[in-house]
Amino acid sequence: MKIKYIIILLSSGLLFIGTGCKKVLDRPVLGSYTPGNFFTSDANAQLAINEAYKYLSFNSGATNAIWVLGDLASDDVVKGGSSIGDQADYQAVNQFNILTTNAAVEAVWGNYYNGVFACNVVTDGLTGNTAVSATMQQQGIAQAKFLRAYYYFILTNCYGNIPLHLTVQTATEAQTPALAQDTIFTQIENDCIAAAAVLPTSVPAAQLGMATKGAALALLAKTYLFHTDLANHYTLAATTAQQVVALGYTLTNNYWDNFNANTKANTEEIFTVNHITGTLGIGNELNVWFAPRPPAPTEGYGFFLPTQSLVNNYETAPDGTPDPRLDYTIAREHHPYFDLTYDSTWSATGYLCKKMVQPLSEVPAATKNVGSVNYEALRLADILLVEAEALNESGQSSAALVPLNQVRKRARNSYMYDTSLVQAPVGLLPDITVTDQTQLRAVIQRERRSELALEFHRFFDIIRYGSAYATAALSPGAPNFNYANNKFFPLPQSERDANPNLFK
Repeated sequence: MKIKYIIILLSSGLLFIGTGCKKVLDRPVLGSYTPGNFFTSDANAQLAINEAYKYLSFNSGATNAIWVLGDLASDDVVKGGSSIGDQADYQAVNQFNILTTNAAVEAVWGNYYNGVFACNVVTDGLTGNTAVSATMQQQGIAQAKFLRAYYYFILTNCYGNIPLHLTVQTATEAQTPALAQDTIFTQIENDCIAAAAVLPTSVPAAQLGMATKGAALALLAKTYLFHTDLANHYTLAATTAQQVVALGYTLTNNYWDNFNANTKANTEEIFTVNHITGTLGIGNELNVWFAPRPPAPTEGYGFFLPTQSLVNNYETAPDGTPDPRLDYTIAREHHPYFDLTYDSTWSATGYLCKKMVQPLSEVPAATKNVGSVNYEALRLADILLVEAEALNESGQSSAALVPLNQVRKRARNSYMYDTSLVQAPVGLLPDITVTDQTQLRAVIQRERRSELALEFHRFFDIIRYGSAYATAALSPGAPNFNYANNKFFPLPQSERDANPNLFK
């Protein structure tokens, strides 16, 4: 039998320990170990579990480039930057001139498969291991299965048919064919079900970011929604989303609480990627990627510029007052950009993204690349809209109005909880009453775009809505887009070179 070696990397991760304390790790590589001689204590097991979380972080905007594939490929954002040649591969994604060597395509593949590998180190090392406590074994495996499911959810939505690795493998053993997306979704569902049966319903505040039962069920609900080859997938998505809601999550009073570094541990977050300001390796680098370039005083890179199409998606009241989510999400003329007076010349589109960005009063320009805003990978509003869509598509359009209108109510009620806003005008974001399935489908799609804008979901929603929707949405800004050819990104050249069995 071939011995499988693992490398435990302990640079800049969050440590979740039994006392509930958090520590920042800044340790050298420990070296190569077999699962048998590393997983010899709860402390060592915890280090390996921490490693499995690391690939969620946006401590490097170039390494975790899901923002490029999830939103720059969509109709919500264009690249920006100093010139077309500045991060030209990102511009190529935006225009669907995508080579197999594209930097973003390579980065997402590498980052999330590294996450899969780290999860498999944990499951291999803890399964049947009597050297660690039963609690560590059960909770560690459950966390790893959830994280593996999350990584594969990203990977299969980006690339379609992909290899499936469930154990630590040698380089030769890892040369396996890409499997059908149906198979990948089934494995994600199995991992989520197994994780949900073990994970706790809540964790202490000091362990913010640790996987929970709600996170596993929320990911399961989304997977069912996407898994169109599965019989009754809409019914399963709806009932699973309802299980998440039943755990007690509630929408925040103010929409912005989900994107504010000071309100991380809120009632809506289901699974969050915790960033810590001022600490290289675990800070949010998207803070500098999304902030405007000079002459703006923020010293940002000026990428990720919202489009007029996205701005137009937001509803307005009869008097012209917009959905408050517009100004929480997008900086525009005559409205503040945090603690600055916004200048539309800072952006080629006239707009800037506000999510994942912080004011200079919180993160000075000198440390702009280590912000502390969390990425809400799974939050309640998303799951309520999953429920609404699934109910509508399964013929329960009247029932779909309940979760849909909950999301709309919170949006309009933000006026009640934000002293910087004037009173909400009559007719802003009224409750939806239409029950025609086709009409309600369009309403839910528009609502999802407004609610989740610039959170890296849009391209994947566009694709699953089908060819007609995708072509109408993407072709005006990207004439090269072809649904059959571009519904998935190409498998990267690095994998093609390393895996001769990839397309067998």
